[in-house]
Amino acid sequence: MKKHTYIFASLLLVSGIILAQKGSIKRAHKLFEMRAYSQAAEIYETKPHTKAVLQNLADSYYYNYNFENAIKNYKELFNKYEDSTNDDSINKEYYFNYGQALKGVGNYTLADKFLSVYYNSEVNTKAFVEKSNKTTPHLFDLKSIDTQDSNGDFGLTFYNENIFAFTSARNTDRPKYLWNESPYLDLYFGILNGSVLDSIKPFPDVINTASHESNAIFTKDGKTMYFNRTNTIDKKIEKNPTGHIKIYKAELVNGNWVNVKALPFTSNEYSTEHPALSKDEKILYFASDMPGTIGSFDIYKVNINEDGSYGEPENLGTTINTEKREQFPFISDYNVLYFSSIGHEGFGGLDIFRSNLVNGIFDKPVNLGISINSSLDDFAYTIKEEDNEGFLSSNKSGNDKIYSFKREENRLTKHQFEGLVLDKVSKKLLEGTLVTLYDESNKAIQDTLVGKEAKYSFLVEPNKKYTIKGTRKTYIPRKLEFSADIDGNVINSVDLSLESFADAEKNIRINDKGVMQVDLEKIYFEFDKENINEGAALILDGLVDLMNKYPSMVIEISAHTDARGFFTYNMELSERRAASTLEYLVEKGIDRKRLKSIGYGETKPLNKCVRDRTCLDAEYEVNRRCEFTILN
Repeated sequence: MKKHTYIFASLLLVSGIILAQKGSIKRAHKLFEMRAYSQAAEIYETKPHTKAVLQNLADSYYYNYNFENAIKNYKELFNKYEDSTNDDSINKEYYFNYGQALKGVGNYTLADKFLSVYYNSEVNTKAFVEKSNKTTPHLFDLKSIDTQDSNGDFGLTFYNENIFAFTSARNTDRPKYLWNESPYLDLYFGILNGSVLDSIKPFPDVINTASHESNAIFTKDGKTMYFNRTNTIDKKIEKNPTGHIKIYKAELVNGNWVNVKALPFTSNEYSTEHPALSKDEKILYFASDMPGTIGSFDIYKVNINEDGSYGEPENLGTTINTEKREQFPFISDYNVLYFSSIGHEGFGGLDIFRSNLVNGIFDKPVNLGISINSSLDDFAYTIKEEDNEGFLSSNKSGNDKIYSFKREENRLTKHQFEGLVLDKVSKKLLEGTLVTLYDESNKAIQDTLVGKEAKYSFLVEPNKKYTIKGTRKTYIPRKLEFSADIDGNVINSVDLSLESFADAEKNIRINDKGVMQVDLEKIYFEFDKENINEGAALILDGLVDLMNKYPSMVIEISAHTDARGFFTYNMELSERRAASTLEYLVEKGIDRKRLKSIGYGETKPLNKCVRDRTCLDAEYEVNRRCEFTILN
């Protein structure tokens, strides 16, 4: 299929071969090496079925999705050579390919036999299908998109409002790709009206070249594009004329795409492809076979720095990547990674999987199920999570086609999980803490106020991501992400350890009355005035920093006077000073809802210097103060 250009490891940009004997076995092997599988198969069919011929002939059909002929030749290969000596045994890769070809025609029973040998463990696809139906998070309703042509369209992505970009092999003026003798790929855009893509136009020549281009994505402002392009080869210089794929970046300036450049971590020695951006556009995900790859292609990520430079690519590891192919990543607004894989257990070919980002780590991938995945290749998945709508591509109809989908929640069996709320330092049970459960869209779906045992319990569904939040007066609220596996077992610990503000900060203390207060330097007001002077401002700026650090913190500002002067006057002066302090904090950006001001006048002395009692000035001064009590 057309997408082979961007699915398999390397691409050959060679237009022909000159060999002495046009139909020789040597020419067939060379064509196979060049991945010109259709031409190679034609010659192999005329040759005696040696082991090498059967292997390459079966693979040639397999890689072009001619599974019936692939199965026929794999069957002959195994019938003739499976019982050979160890020195001439069949490589395990052919067990995998044969099993996948059998899956492609729905023969799961025989496919499992060969895949079990490959994995050296039992594979039971029918049991997997049954379990998947019960545990996949969503059910999908697919509809084919009419692209008004084509022998192969794929990779529809959001561009601008109802304008979408996609990849196509519709330009018959392009050279033919040796793999499947289809035209080279170009990028197009069009307007989506229902299930019809109208007003289709190619991107300009600065984007579409004589090489392959595909898989375009765009930043939210539409001013930056990332896409795939196969590098050109100088056949006179290169010993191995193999093209590799690079990710390019282009910028939209005054309506024109300019500054088209390969990203700095791309190479002529390996491929980088299928770019995808995180919601904040600070991380680029992609697929690659660069050194260090676990399988033939892995999913990677790379940081996009503030200055536009890039960090070092990082492999997502063995939870996501297998010894086979993982490609076409897409990261949603809910931080769910969607990708296609032939290495994780599936229905055949590339299946689409999802993995939740839980506490900064992607959890075990989940197959999206048989309502979206087929026995052939399903890939290039994109979604707007909030709308439950998106697109994917598949070759299940015989050619690469684009589909739209709508999804709905699968009614899954819920499982109960429990946890405790503890003080982080003392390990004391925190009775009376509010614990709230959120779904992946950050919507609160359950909550509970824990009792004496400080225990909470919720019902959750398998293969979904959740967040719990513990909230308690004078404690730092804490959120903890977790997910439940296919059986509903919680993968991460869900005990909540909450830290009090007093334990977290040196300048927060609990006074002798058990009240938690922020311990600041003393604020001085000029005689008979309430305005904040320069010295007081410097002290209050420390409180601003603290409240910005803890957005849930609520403060009571209380002002106090000594017992000299009139009682009523002292009360009014303290109220003005407390209010003036509050207004300063608001001017510095603190939400007014997080502040309360109150004047106590002379009613709350810290010593015995009350009215009708004579004290030293230093004793009176102790009672002239502002206090900052943490209410929440």
